[in-house]
Amino acid sequence: MIKKLSFLLVVFTLQWIQAQQPYYDDVDLTLTGQDLYFELQNKISVASNTFNYGDVKNTIKVTDEDPSNTNNVLLIYGYNDTDGDCTTDRTRNKNDFGGNTCLYNREHVFARSNADPPMGEVNNNTTGIGADPHNLRPSDQQMNGYKGNKKFVAGSGNAGDVGSNWYPGDEWKGDVARMMMYMYTRYGDRCLPSLNGVGATQGSTDMLQIYLQWNVDDPVSTLEEQRNPYLETVYGNRNPFIDNPALATIIWGGPVAEDTWGILGVQDYVKDSISVYPNPTTKTIWVENTTAFSNGDFVAIYDLQGRKVILKELNSTNNSIIIQSLKTGIYFLKINTKNGFISKKIIKQ
Repeated sequence: MIKKLSFLLVVFTLQWIQAQQPYYDDVDLTLTGQDLYFELQNKISVASNTFNYGDVKNTIKVTDEDPSNTNNVLLIYGYNDTDGDCTTDRTRNKNDFGGNTCLYNREHVFARSNADPPMGEVNNNTTGIGADPHNLRPSDQQMNGYKGNKKFVAGSGNAGDVGSNWYPGDEWKGDVARMMMYMYTRYGDRCLPSLNGVGATQGSTDMLQIYLQWNVDDPVSTLEEQRNPYLETVYGNRNPFIDNPALATIIWGGPVAEDTWGILGVQDYVKDSISVYPNPTTKTIWVENTTAFSNGDFVAIYDLQGRKVILKELNSTNNSIIIQSLKTGIYFLKINTKNGFISKKIIKQ
């Protein structure tokens, strides 16, 4: 049994190396919760200390280039190029930069004044948090003014005011959520999600439920995917939640986000008529088979040190496994049947 488990760990490790970006090769992705948060914080804190706000002007011409038209940039919160109102434009020529009507400028998505302490005024020589390119997007200058330092809140449709707060728009809410996750991970309590957003927090964590939901509802776009490779080169780090939105699920829980690496075990698993669900879970895992299990079939759960923590015989078509007593974290679940075995990662929240 130990030899088989060792083999499984090697297989999972190989899958990890092949699936994730090399940037994360020195990150312990077996961690969960606050431990993974701190691990990623240590990783992304290594970035350029000379990159300045002036550099952003040219950087966003690459990071925010319209995938459909290389002459343009996409404007955050924008949604309509044909209504005759440039304020709502979704795209803009790269050269139309400035502070006047129908020009675009640099929007701090986590508002400068909402940080604690505030980021302060910026100029082209500003470095540090006020110049972090992961928090800066091109925006129509008037739209940027309308948004100001309003906090993000739930809504639907196009960007705009919701009471005294701001909804970023259906197209942009996932982008915003992953940027807020980055800012909180990079800068800690200085950028608490509640400082720049409105709503309930997830369980005992400081992450807003609305950001976790937006991370699921609005998957990573082509625009977001083109940001990390360039920013890793010119700035020195990446936004992990763009590379794999499921990292947010592992850290803070909530609705299950897309696992783009395919190795974190947060998706439902179906193979040869056997289903394992829900995953993640807090109390119970169900193992379901379209045909009855045979005598001698069993399920075992191991912790990351290879210790068997649960063993249960399977003798019906519907079996529940109580895991409420287990500590929060990642485990390996192995189902042994007469036809072979199936292994999967599960997450105890």
